[in-house]
Amino acid sequence: MSRAKPSSAGLQSLLRSLKLPTFVERYEEVAEAATREGWSFEDYLRQLAELEASERQGRRIERLRKQSGLPTEKTMASLDQDRLPAKVRRQLPALCDGSLLDDAVNVLAFGLPGRGKTHLLCAIGHELITRGHRVLFRPTALFVQQLLMAKRELRLEQEFKRLDRYAAVILDDIGYVQQDREEMEVLFTFFAARYERRSVLVTSNLLFSEWERIFKDPMTTAAAIDRLVHHSVILELIGPSIREEEAKARNRSPESSPAGGQIAKPAQESPRAGTPRPGKTAKKSPRARRPATKRRTQKARRRAS
Repeated sequence: MSRAKPSSAGLQSLLRSLKLPTFVERYEEVAEAATREGWSFEDYLRQLAELEASERQGRRIERLRKQSGLPTEKTMASLDQDRLPAKVRRQLPALCDGSLLDDAVNVLAFGLPGRGKTHLLCAIGHELITRGHRVLFRPTALFVQQLLMAKRELRLEQEFKRLDRYAAVILDDIGYVQQDREEMEVLFTFFAARYERRSVLVTSNLLFSEWERIFKDPMTTAAAIDRLVHHSVILELIGPSIREEEAKARNRSPESSPAGGQIAKPAQESPRAGTPRPGKTAKKSPRARRPATKRRTQKARRRAS
């Protein structure tokens, strides 16, 4: 007794139940290509499986990117690498391939404001996500408040376990945060919990010698620096401020002035309009200079004659 040929709708339902959406969308198209090219059943199945795996990886990367909190515009494509110091440019490939995460290496980017620290670390974060790693980006001030809230709610340990799911945590602008002692303690505890287990990427406009402004006392400062630096790559970003240069370029751009680049001049009336030019006094006609009484006397004499 022959088996009934399965219907197309039944096959699609079965594939959906197996969570194979790309199979559902592409199996007919790939079947046509297999018939046309003379593929074997194994080749046909392999092609579908490869498409499914590729689509699934793409969806996962997109999901990781949304969960990361990374600014979408700060990618490697938008990073002007010519502005980076030569040493930093040479280090980029190794920082982006994910190998640093295997050894829980930290990345510390130092430089004055506007030197591109945040963009650089965000671009590295996007590249790590493209390779399938989980990354979290947070401004340090916001991150510290989240840890402090977890501590007050007696769930700081659970919060650290949640953060352990991220292979890299990027903390932006640590130098701008002036924590009180309680805030400083949760940040230090976070660094200690990640030490030699997970990577931390930090941007700072303060040198290590100034970090006592963050951690308040010399011993805690030294301990925090020691844990961050022990396995780390330090990136020093020097040179002029990128934001300043971009602002100057915008101001020099013709599009930034009115009327398509032509600077509007104040309207000047024609000298014939009766208004004197600036700096000059209008000349009165000889008739205008005569006294009014003298003119009336002359008219009366002409009538009498």
